[in-house]
Amino acid sequence: MSIEIGIEAPNFTLPNQDGELVNLSDFRGKHVVLYFYPKDMTPGCTTEACDFRDAQKSFQDLDAVIIGVSPDPVERHQKFIDKHDLPFMLLADEDHKVAEAYDVWKLKKNFGKEYYGIERSTFIIDKEGKMRKEYRKVKVKGHVQEALEFIRENLA
Repeated sequence: MSIEIGIEAPNFTLPNQDGELVNLSDFRGKHVVLYFYPKDMTPGCTTEACDFRDAQKSFQDLDAVIIGVSPDPVERHQKFIDKHDLPFMLLADEDHKVAEAYDVWKLKKNFGKEYYGIERSTFIIDKEGKMRKEYRKVKVKGHVQEALEFIRENLA
């Protein structure tokens, strides 16, 4: 499935770090920054999560919520949140069905080995649930600020 700007974002239900089921549609009326990342506790993912944490107030001021998604289990998400004082929810996509729906479950190569995993990506969804911006193959440095500026300039 391909994601298109202007169409409704694929809805889903996943457990958060507390094991509570969360629907994307629960956030209608707010902008959503939906970011997919490969793995809790890894250097790049920790930097990205902490950058989102540090910008949380700025996103809130623009009526935007941040939601992280990775294949990690609920318990690992809770440890990641506790360790880095993350003020937003992380969703467990253990069977990577949501990652597939957003076309971020990709064949990757690392040190000559091939495997499937998350391609670091962020989607900005507007208050009506429509896809407004996608960032693929995200480089962590400066990304959170770029997403914040997009919302500020185009949706606020």
